[in-house]
Formats: sequence, C-alpha cells, structure tokens
Amino acid sequence: MLKSFGYAVQGLRSVVRSEQNFRIHILAGVVAILLGFYLDITKLEWVLVISCITAVMGAEIMNTAIEKLCDIVSPQYHEKIKIVKDLAAAAVLIVSIGALVTGCIIFIPRIIHQVSTF
Repeated sequence: MLKSFGYAVQGLRSVVRSEQNFRIHILAGVVAILLGFYLDITKLEWVLVISCITAVMGAEIMNTAIEKLCDIVSPQYHEKIKIVKDLAAAAVLIVSIGALVTGCIIFIPRIIHQVSTF
C-alpha cells in the first residue's frame, strides 16, 4: 500500500513538472482558496470550492494520462487517436467550466458586497 502511495506521488510530481495546464489549475485553485479565506465563505461553500478544485485537477491528470497512452499506442497521427485526445480535453473543459460557474456563484456576490461597502 505504501508503494502505491509512492507511485501516486511520483505521478503527481510528473504532471506538475510536465504539464503547464496543471500548473495553471494549481494557481487557480490557490487563488480560489485565498479568496475563500478572505471572503469568509461558509463550510458548504468550502466543500464546493475544494470539490471543484480536485475535480478539475483529477480531470487534467486523467487527460494527461490518456494523451500519453495515445502517444505510445499511435506515435503517428491517427484521426481516431485525435478524437480520443479531443474528448479527454473536452472533459477537462466541461469540469473547468462547471468549477468556474460555481466559483462565480460563490465569489461574485461577496466581491460585489465588499466593493460596495468601501
């Protein structure tokens, strides 16, 4: 079990080092967490924010895994492999849009309230 955890940590290190999009997602997650502290969101809102962050990062990791596997299976261009890669990227896009909408619902009213009280 400890070895499995080690392999997962190695995978996480690999995606952080090799995938710019994953680093962008980390930055967005950190911004959301900092905003959450600053705007004093509720426990339920924290659950939603953390769930969105982990869903986006998990989707990005799965996308990366699918892309790397596709590159091994078919190093040359193949239309069906392109479709598989596009579908995996679309999954990340859908999860990211959901996270963005959730963040807007949680944060925008609080930001507007903060601005209006100045």
